Amino acid sequence: MELPLTDKLTSNHLDALYSYTHFTSNQPPSHTGDHASKPWVQDPQYFKSVRISPVALLKMVMHARSGGSLEVMGMMQGFIDRSTFVVTDAFRLPVEGTETRVNAQGEADEYLVQYLSGCREESRQENVVGWYHSHPGYGCWLSGIDVETQKLQQLQGPMVAIVVDPDRTVAGGKVDIGAFRTFPENYTGGSGSGGSGGGGDKSVPLGKMEDFGAHASKYYALEVEHFKSTLDNKLLDALWNKYWVGTLAGNPLLTNRDFASSQMRDLGGKVREVVGGSGGRQGGGRLAGTGVPLGGGGGGGGGSSSKARGQDLDKIIRDVGQVAVKERAGLMAAEVKESIFGGLRERAKMGGCGCKHE
Repeated sequence: MELPLTDKLTSNHLDALYSYTHFTSNQPPSHTGDHASKPWVQDPQYFKSVRISPVALLKMVMHARSGGSLEVMGMMQGFIDRSTFVVTDAFRLPVEGTETRVNAQGEADEYLVQYLSGCREESRQENVVGWYHSHPGYGCWLSGIDVETQKLQQLQGPMVAIVVDPDRTVAGGKVDIGAFRTFPENYTGGSGSGGSGGGGDKSVPLGKMEDFGAHASKYYALEVEHFKSTLDNKLLDALWNKYWVGTLAGNPLLTNRDFASSQMRDLGGKVREVVGGSGGRQGGGRLAGTGVPLGGGGGGGGGSSSKARGQDLDKIIRDVGQVAVKERAGLMAAEVKESIFGGLRERAKMGGCGCKHE
């Protein structure tokens, strides 16, 4: 959730990026109060939300974007405030990434220890509260490998996993982010919420649906919020003053055209798989990872199969609509900028300023 732009968004208690001295013990809340009893052990869904500072969010998004089509990974620092993770900073790890996973080796562990030691020397006492990684182009959720990684992290204490999709962030003009925690082994108290993402776009590529569906019940999503300090405001103003020209001149249709093309190819594959199930085969197939029967054919299940197939097509139509909305928004933005600045460009070519002089 993105908090509205009001005075409440600015934290008067966090006037420094890494300060939490407003707590009476001058220690992170995870070391004080009710947390000494570790309530998250008795209640696997104890944590409800994550609050992220602009500094941490910028670092995570820029790191994810720099990885291109490869996954990247880093760690987050902060503290716990009741049932909320507060993320004040993030740093990248030197890991080997592929298009489907990140592999943290011994070098990453050594770097982590050295980085935290340096923070302690600079009187920054935040704890590591979780890890983040990117899913370039396929949404915010946890794969099977991610689930196992998060389970190992949670053995060390209260930790959260954050996933950022840099491609959908650029395409939608809003950070696509999700925060998750896994359930203990053999836990049956929750159905899991799977991936949601900050942009509300739950479309999963066809090639990832099997992995998504197989593990969606093993974790749950936390609400994602953002907060700012007064120093954050100054930092964001400085960044805007430096990059506003590039932001105004940029065209997301060109920046993200590879992702848009991959989305259309994926939707075409989903249509072929759904429609192909009605080609007269007995029993039909299943849409990958969903367990939804696609076959038409004989038997008393024909009605239910047709209904399920209709639901799949409805979802595909919604996904196509989302892609179309983003494309239209990009075209409209280009037309607006052309109408505003086109005349200035023509006058500049003619060598005039457009002013009337006596």
